Parts: sequence; C-alpha cells; structure tokens
Amino acid sequence: MVTNTNSQQPDSQVRCFNFTSTFTRKQSMNLIKTLAMAATLTAATALSSAAFAEAAKAHDHHKAAAGATSATNAMPTVDADMTNAEVRKVDKDAKKITLKHEAIKSLDMPSMTMVFQVKDAALLDKAQAGDKVKVKIIQEGNAYVVTEMQTSK
Repeated sequence: MVTNTNSQQPDSQVRCFNFTSTFTRKQSMNLIKTLAMAATLTAATALSSAAFAEAAKAHDHHKAAAGATSATNAMPTVDADMTNAEVRKVDKDAKKITLKHEAIKSLDMPSMTMVFQVKDAALLDKAQAGDKVKVKIIQEGNAYVVTEMQTSK
C-alpha cells in the first residue's frame, strides 16, 4: 500500500508501508514490481518442483515394474547389462574403484568418472589403473555398487 500520508510533502515523495523513509513514486512502483516478481517466481518454482517430483515418482514406478519383470525371468547377466569403462584407481582397503564409464542405461546415468563401491573385494584383484573393463553396476540405497567386472578385449 502506497499512500501520501502528509499533504505537505511534495507530490513526488510518498510514505511507503508506514516506514520512516520516504520513496519517490518511481521507487515505490519498482519495489512493488520487484515483490510481485519474487512472489511469481516463488510460486512457479514450487509448482515446477511438485511437477518434477511427480514425474520422478512415475519414473521410479516404471523402473520398479521393469525390475520386477526381469527378476521373475531370473536370466543370467547378458552383455546388455554391462557397461564399458576404464579403471582409473583401485582402493582395495576401502573396497572402492574409480571408473571412467560410458552411460549406464539401467541407471539413467550419463558417462562420467566416479568412485564406486564393489560388492566383492575379489573383483579388485583383477583390476589395475588403465585397464579396459565391462562392469555391471546397481544402485543399493544411495550407493552405486559394482557387482560384476570383466576385462575387455
């Protein structure tokens, strides 16, 4: 609310929101526009976040249904489940391996270099930095875990 509370004030200045400072009409209008824009952006962000969460929920449901189908078939690992990668670092004490990997389609993960846990420390005995490998990676909770690894030719 912008009002001219003092009739003796020049017409170019108004008291805004009963604050002690005075603003020109232009400053007052800019403040109102800024506050309106901030409210609009906040509402748009909240709506897009809700839409994103709903889409992610639907995507997870789809992946879960696909996982249930493949689990009931109980087929052995096929080459399609394996991802090409290059070993960058092996940490046997921590049971971790750093891989520069191609996109992991089953996890919707783009190609990148990252550290993975390994299900079985014996997998690390076969690997050293620079090796080209094929790996199967699954998600367990918040962690990504290498469950299988084969050296590539």
